[in-house]
Amino acid sequence: MTDVTDPDWTACPAYVWDGAEGRGIAEIDALPLARLIGIDRQKQRVVENVERLARGHAAHDMLLWGARGMGKSALLRAAMVAAQDRHEHSPALVQVGSAALETLPALFRLLAGVERRFLVFIDDLGFDDDDTLGPRRLRSWLEGGVEARPGNVRLAVTSNRRAILARQLSEQDDPVNPRDVVDDRLALADRFGIALGFHACDKATYLEIVRAHAEAYGLDWSEEGAMDWANERGARSGRTAWQYVTELAGRAGKVV
Repeated sequence: MTDVTDPDWTACPAYVWDGAEGRGIAEIDALPLARLIGIDRQKQRVVENVERLARGHAAHDMLLWGARGMGKSALLRAAMVAAQDRHEHSPALVQVGSAALETLPALFRLLAGVERRFLVFIDDLGFDDDDTLGPRRLRSWLEGGVEARPGNVRLAVTSNRRAILARQLSEQDDPVNPRDVVDDRLALADRFGIALGFHACDKATYLEIVRAHAEAYGLDWSEEGAMDWANERGARSGRTAWQYVTELAGRAGKVV
């Protein structure tokens, strides 16, 4: 059995769990909530739920799914920073890599004995076609199995797909009963009390995101330049907007 290291889980705003030890992070890198544009509905739900967790009230596990670069993980980090500002560094964010998923029960045992609330964050989660154990474990952790997360812990997962599972489940793709296939693919999503979709933004929203970032750093920008940047990358998203503003800052000799 792998030894685990138990750090001071009350000392830092965030931690990284690699399956064998927890490592404290002195500061969460997050944009202000006001600069996360085009996701107002998602922002309200996540912020409210994190606030409940911070207060020790009933809170949901969360699945944030959808288009890349539209602020799923950025929103989680920003909501945690906002809650910590109001509640003296509680709750704490604990990021877990996909490779460490099987060690979550060990992490849960450590966190259960701490007088603090935690949001365990799994970014960009997905399971391979032949991985049947991973999805079953996740269902158990969410639904109160013997290894379920303790009461002071909630899970937050980001994924490109609502179903989390890979699109092709060949062993169940039976055209005689396609409803069963759909139900199975969405089974994990249904275990989360909050499941929010994030979708690619339109031109107006993309430009609004660019404007907010550029004005925050006093950078000159143009709609033509912003659209050229997006077209070159084949995407309009919050991430693309931030990359354009980073480019502008570099040209101006500034730091963002």
